[in-house]
Amino acid sequence: MEREGSGEEETKQIPLLTPYKLGTFQLSHRIVLAPLTRQRSYDTIPQPHAILYYSQRTTKGGLLISEAAAVSETAQGLPHMPGIWRKEQVEAWKPIAESVHDKGGVFFCQLWHAGRVSLQDLWPDGYYPVSSTDKVLVGAENLQFKPPRRLNTDEIPHIVNDFRLAAKNAMEAGFDGVEIHGGFGYLIDQFLKDQVNDRTDRYGGSLENRCRFALEIVEAISNEIGGDRVGIRLSPFSNYMEAGDSDPNALGLYMAEALNKYGILYCHMAEPRVYSYEETPEAHSLKPMRMAFRGTFIVNGGYEREDGNKAVDENHADLVAYGRWFISNPDLPRRFELNAPLNKYDRGTFYTSDPVIGYTDYPFLETSS
Repeated sequence: MEREGSGEEETKQIPLLTPYKLGTFQLSHRIVLAPLTRQRSYDTIPQPHAILYYSQRTTKGGLLISEAAAVSETAQGLPHMPGIWRKEQVEAWKPIAESVHDKGGVFFCQLWHAGRVSLQDLWPDGYYPVSSTDKVLVGAENLQFKPPRRLNTDEIPHIVNDFRLAAKNAMEAGFDGVEIHGGFGYLIDQFLKDQVNDRTDRYGGSLENRCRFALEIVEAISNEIGGDRVGIRLSPFSNYMEAGDSDPNALGLYMAEALNKYGILYCHMAEPRVYSYEETPEAHSLKPMRMAFRGTFIVNGGYEREDGNKAVDENHADLVAYGRWFISNPDLPRRFELNAPLNKYDRGTFYTSDPVIGYTDYPFLETSS
């Protein structure tokens, strides 16, 4: 249990700072850099400034998950997002991965297909982003999304293959593994959620059918690079980008159990509380999914130091992923160790394209005033 006090000796053994064996990787602590959209990869190419950004947040034995990387040209949805489908992108990722490894970190690449979450001004006239549906995503915050085209059944294996090839490219780029982005309203989630998926083929209707696409991707990637280098991120309780489900508990549990067949390394699950502000945190629980999944279980969403320690201490999770606090505190594990004050984050700079502001200019503890 966490003890009182802020001295280094007293706080070293907090649950978040205990070692953990993640498959073949020996982690020195349980604080994970969550995959974070940063939109600073111009023309889909990861940039040299990302070397500094990721290396700043690397600790020896720490796990980092990259920002989402598009698996194909048609997987794009937002500006200045990196890709990993062509050689130039792979080469650009190499020094970034090397910088993480030079500091002893473990680096996974998140693989992403936006589906219908695709901005209108990214595409020429006559092009329609693909989805599980042809239902239009209503724009929010002055965003205008392109109407989607429903994938034909015989097109789906090609998308699965795009994920497989992207995973292969990630390994060539020097990543230690990949995380499949299966949440937050993007393509895989568009198949999983019954409020979006209105298909009548083998990829729609029943829970088993709606999960088929995600599991085919898991299988293809696991066969390509090994299940011990594969994770998946899911958000069954989220209704982000109008992708909600009528029974998120059943969806999450089904996926947690089905994933065991493939022996993947981890399941990364978003907390329901982040998307259900009107409900009490007890209204939903990740516990059944945690108990069902036999690999490493990572949680994410709204965690701070105290409840992160509690999640590990009470066996609700093996690892805890942090987003906003890791953006503004590149030395987050050190600050948690010392129970030191945290830099405040600036939401207004989360998604700007500036290579420094709100990206690599947050101070470390030693240089904080």
